[in-house]
Amino acid sequence: MNYSLIIPVYNRPEELGELLSSIAQQTHTDFEVIVVEDGSAISSKQVVAEYKHLFPLHYHFKSNSGPGDSRNVGATLAHGDYLIILDSDVILPVNYLQTIHDYLSQNPVDAFGGPDASHPDFTPIQRSISYAMTSVFTTGGIRGGRKKGLDKFYPRSFNMGIRKQVYNTLGGFAKMRFGEDVDFSLRIIEAGYTTALINDAWVYHKRRSTFRQFFKQVHNSGIARINLMKRHPGSLKIVHTLPACFTLGVLGLMLLAVLSGYWYGSLIPALIVLSPLVCYSLILWIDATYKEKSLTIGFLSIIASFIQLIGYGSGFIKSWYKRILLGQDEFQAFEKNFYK
Repeated sequence: MNYSLIIPVYNRPEELGELLSSIAQQTHTDFEVIVVEDGSAISSKQVVAEYKHLFPLHYHFKSNSGPGDSRNVGATLAHGDYLIILDSDVILPVNYLQTIHDYLSQNPVDAFGGPDASHPDFTPIQRSISYAMTSVFTTGGIRGGRKKGLDKFYPRSFNMGIRKQVYNTLGGFAKMRFGEDVDFSLRIIEAGYTTALINDAWVYHKRRSTFRQFFKQVHNSGIARINLMKRHPGSLKIVHTLPACFTLGVLGLMLLAVLSGYWYGSLIPALIVLSPLVCYSLILWIDATYKEKSLTIGFLSIIASFIQLIGYGSGFIKSWYKRILLGQDEFQAFEKNFYK
């Protein structure tokens, strides 16, 4: 088996360079890399040129049309038996490809994926965001840890592999702005193909550099969940509604705290009302501090966790209002930010 690593990139030459550097150190060497530049204003062409002599590496520039379409373009240029889709902001451990190769040699599946983790060199904000996206105290769940008894696994595009034949049969990624990787995973499973989580095939994932960028990312993910429900009836689960419930709960508690303080003329009733949020924040701080060995990251993880839940929840509520209540279609509901 050989592998084609497909990497869409948009204005991230430095991060792409770190990824290519980690690819050059892989212990398994039967692979090619295809970089698809998605209309970037800051080109990665020079970065790619620095690594062309180390392994088979192809560069393709196209006009901006989003990551899903860029992956599809990369797939048309690929020659591998398996396509491995990676985000440009990940870094691979040296045995990443060898781990995948060893697993597939014993357990041939149609599609697979792996978890992500935080690198010690990441910034405190990036490490706190990684905590929020992988913790059992948020909705991180499977993204950052092992999962026993899992009957179906839905790979995500930051670390996703699929047989090229299956990719071509399904037509690759749909023209969705948000949630295109989840849509693709749903189509893979609905078509009856086999998937697997390879626990040891993890990547370091930088995600976003600021809390503002992180909020936008998770807000768009919340929007995508309703769009996915419309495309795939029955795909919406109770767990997907939890961030929306959390968001409404936080707003309700804050309103009740203000009213309680006003009614009783004291801060004590307000603090009592807010005690569930205080207790939750304390749990997050203790857990993140222990895992990251940093009081600062523990504090930042509280902020990141609330952003993760409220950002996703607010996007979910917004999409539910526009798609379900107003009956707008996917493009009409989000025309202003459809490709921004």
